[in-house]
Amino acid sequence: MREDFSKFKEFIKNKNVAVVGIGVSNVPLIRFLVNLGANVSAFDRKTREALGEIGDEFEELGVKLILGEGYLEKLTGFKVIFKTPSMRIDCDALVKAKEEGAYITSEMEEFIRYCKGTIFAVTGSDGKTTSTTLIYNMLKEEGYKTYVGGNIGTPLFANIEEIKEEDKVVLELSSFQLMTIKLPMDVVVVTNITPNHLDMHKGMEEYIESKKNIFKYQDNNGLLVLNMDNDITASFVGEEKGRLSKFSTKQIIDDGAYYKDGILYVYNKKVCEKDEIVIKGMHNVENYLGAFCAVYDYVSIDTMKKVATTFKGVEHRCELVREIDGVKYYNDSIASSPTRTLAGLNAFDHPVILIAGGYDKNIPFEPLAEEGYEKIKSLILLGKTKEKIKEVFDNVIKEKNLLLPIYVVNTMEDAVLKAKEISKEGDIVTLSPACASFDMYPNFEVRGRAFKDIINKLQ
Repeated sequence: MREDFSKFKEFIKNKNVAVVGIGVSNVPLIRFLVNLGANVSAFDRKTREALGEIGDEFEELGVKLILGEGYLEKLTGFKVIFKTPSMRIDCDALVKAKEEGAYITSEMEEFIRYCKGTIFAVTGSDGKTTSTTLIYNMLKEEGYKTYVGGNIGTPLFANIEEIKEEDKVVLELSSFQLMTIKLPMDVVVVTNITPNHLDMHKGMEEYIESKKNIFKYQDNNGLLVLNMDNDITASFVGEEKGRLSKFSTKQIIDDGAYYKDGILYVYNKKVCEKDEIVIKGMHNVENYLGAFCAVYDYVSIDTMKKVATTFKGVEHRCELVREIDGVKYYNDSIASSPTRTLAGLNAFDHPVILIAGGYDKNIPFEPLAEEGYEKIKSLILLGKTKEKIKEVFDNVIKEKNLLLPIYVVNTMEDAVLKAKEISKEGDIVTLSPACASFDMYPNFEVRGRAFKDIINKLQ
C-alpha cells in the first residue's frame, strides 16, 4: 500500500523548494508545486533568454529563476530539492544541501511513492522503450486505463491525483533515476545489462547496482522478470524478493516465456509465430517475451497476439524512413551503445551500410567490430568517436584480412550523401550510431529526425 498523497500536499505547502533543471519533466513539476502552495526556485544552466516563454510564465507564477554558469552555487537554504535525473546524488552541491538538512528527491521518486495504480517498471541497457511501449499497448488493448512515463511519455507526477487504484502505470527507468529510488514497484522487467553510461557512473559495478534498485525493494507480492540470455541479468536469479518470471530465446522456460522453432510461448502457451511479428529482429523477440511475462496476470493471450501482430515499432528504432532507387534507409538512432547497434544489425538478412559514431560514453567498441563486421558492407563514421571506432575496425580488418571500406565524414549530411553515393539497388543503409548524440545533437530523437529530414530531401 503506497502513501496517501494528502501527506505530500501537507508537507510541501509553504516550503522553500528548489527544482534543479528546467527540462521536459520538471516544467509540469514546477507548475504543480506552485499549485500546491510551495515557494519554488528553479535552477538551470540556461540563460533567461534561452528559457523564452517558459521563463515568462514562471516569473508570473512567482517562481524565482536561478540561471547561468555557477547556478548550483546558490543551491542553499532549501527544505526540499528536486534533482534532475542525470544529476549525481554525490555531487558537491547536493552533498552540501543534504548536510544543511534538505530533503533531496526527484519527480519520479515522489510519483512512485504516492501512485495508487499498479506500477510496471522496465529497465535495462537496451530494449527499454520498446518493452515499455509493448506492455503499455497490451494493457491498454485489454481495456485498462493505462499511463506511460519515466523516460518516455509525459511527466506523471502532476497528474497523480487522477490515477486510480485499478489503473495501470508503465515506467521506463534509467540507471540515473534508479540510483536514488528505494521504493517498491509491482511488476519489474530487466531487459538486459551491458556496459553503458560509463561516462556518468563510477564503473560497471555501480551501473549494475543502480539497475538492481528496481527490484531490491519489492515485497512478497512483487514480480521480477529477468532475461536468461544475458549473463548479468541471469545472475540476479535468487535475489528476487517476491515472484520470479524468466524469459529466453535459447532455452525452454516453464516459469516464463521462451522462443522455440519459430514460435513465442508464455507459460507453455503459444502466443504467436515469429514471422507474424511486425517489428523484426531477435532483440524484438526478446522484448516481446519479457513483455508477455510482465502482463501475463493481467491480459489474455489473444491480446498479446493482437499487439504482436499489429504494433509497428517506436520511432528511431529500426524505423524504415524511405526507399530510394531500390535502397532502403533505416533510422535506428536509439542505438546509443555497441550492443544495441549489434542487435539492430542482426535484424537484417544481409550486410548493411552502417552510419555510426557520436558522443563518447567510454564504452569499448571492440565487440561491435569483432561481432559485427560480417553484418557490415561499408562503414561510415562521424562524431567524436569516429577515429576511435575506425581504429578498432582497422585492427579487425587487418587481423582477418577483410575487405570492409571505411569512410570518415564530418556531418550527418555528409554521411547520408556518402551512403547514397556508394549504395546499389537492394542495399540497406542504417543510422545505428553505437554512441550517444551529445557531441552533435541534444538527444537521439533530434539526431534521428535530422537523419530523416536529410533522407526525405534526397532526390
